[in-house]
Amino acid sequence: MEYKFIVPVLIAFALSVILGPVVIPILKKMKMRQTEREEGVQSHLKKTGTPTMGGVIILASIVLTSLFFIKDYPNIIPIVFVTLGFGLIGFLDDYLKVVMKRSDGLFPWQKMALQILVTAIFAFYVVKFTEIELAMLIPFTGGKYLNLGVLTIPMMFVVIIGTVNGVNFTDGLDGLASSVTVLVATFFTVVAIGTKSGVEPITCAVVGALLGFLLFNVYPASVFMGDTGSLALGGFVASTAYMLQMPLFIVIVGAIYLIEVLSVIIQVAYFKKTGGKRIFKMAPIHHHFELCGWSETKVVAVFSVVTAILCLIALMAM
Repeated sequence: MEYKFIVPVLIAFALSVILGPVVIPILKKMKMRQTEREEGVQSHLKKTGTPTMGGVIILASIVLTSLFFIKDYPNIIPIVFVTLGFGLIGFLDDYLKVVMKRSDGLFPWQKMALQILVTAIFAFYVVKFTEIELAMLIPFTGGKYLNLGVLTIPMMFVVIIGTVNGVNFTDGLDGLASSVTVLVATFFTVVAIGTKSGVEPITCAVVGALLGFLLFNVYPASVFMGDTGSLALGGFVASTAYMLQMPLFIVIVGAIYLIEVLSVIIQVAYFKKTGGKRIFKMAPIHHHFELCGWSETKVVAVFSVVTAILCLIALMAM
C-alpha cells in the first residue's frame, strides 16, 4: 500500500525540487518573463520580469514519475495524455506570447481547436480501450449514477474544456492555482486508493509535483506556472474525474475554478449589457478581493481553506 501512494509523491516532489533551480535560471536566460498589464492590479506591477512557463517543472515531474508506474497501472495512460496534451497547448501559447511577443498567444480558435482535439482523443480512448463506465456518480445519493445517453460525450467536452479554462483563470496570484489544485489532487488520491481505481500513482505524482513547485511559487513567487502549468493541471483534474466516474464532483471540489470562470462571464456580460458598468472591481474574482483590500496571501489562504472544506464535503457526498 505504501508503494502505491507514498513513493510517487516522493519521486515527483524530488524531481520538482531538483528541476526548480535548473529550469528557473534557464527561463530567465531565455527571457521568458511575465509582463503585467498597466491597467491591472497595481501591486502586481512589481511581478514584471518574473520568469513564467514554470509549468514545465510540474509537467516534467508528473510525466517522469508516471512512467515508473504506467506498465502496472494502465488506467493512468489517458490521464497522462490529457495532462501532457493540454500542457503542450499551454506551452505553445506561452511561447508565442513571451518569446515570439504575440500578445494574445494562440488565437482563440486555435486554442479551442487543439483543446477539442485532445478531448476527442481522450474520449475515444476511454470508450474503446478502457472498461471505465461513463455514467457519473451523483453526489449525496448513496451511490446512484447518472447516464446521459447520447449527451454523455458532448457533456464530456463541456466539462473538460470548462475545467481546463477554470484552472487557467484561477492562476492569477502567487501559489493560488498550485495550492487549490494540490488539495483537489489529494482528494482524488483518497478516492482512488479507496476505490482501487488504479489511477493513484498519477494523483500522487501531482500532489508531489505541486508541493515541490510551491517552494518556488508561493508569495513572493520566483517563477509562475504560466498556461503550461494551468492548462496541464486543468486537464489532470477533468480527466481524473472521468476515470473515477466523478465529473459531477468537480462542481464541489473545483468550486473555486467554477467561481473564477463565472466571475469573468458575469463581468463581461454585465459590462456589455450596461455599456461599461461592472459588478466586480476586477475579474477573475481573486482580483476583486485584492482590490477590496485583501492581501495576495490572504486570498490564497482563504481560497485554499474553502477548497479543503469542500473536499471534505465531497468525501461525505460519496
